[in-house]
Amino acid sequence: MDLGIFIIGFIIFVVYVYFLVWNIFYGTKKQRKENNYNQEVDNIDSDGMGNFSRFGN
Repeated sequence: MDLGIFIIGFIIFVVYVYFLVWNIFYGTKKQRKENNYNQEVDNIDSDGMGNFSRFGN
């Protein structure tokens, strides 16, 4: 009986961790899509500081 409870607990833990990792990756992917985030090079970025250094935008 003790081994059976351990195995059931381990299965529940593995399922929990699987969905936790899936939720993190799914949320990141969805957030990048909603924010129109792309990994293209910014040709306007002449100082190399990124978008936060521009005052007008």
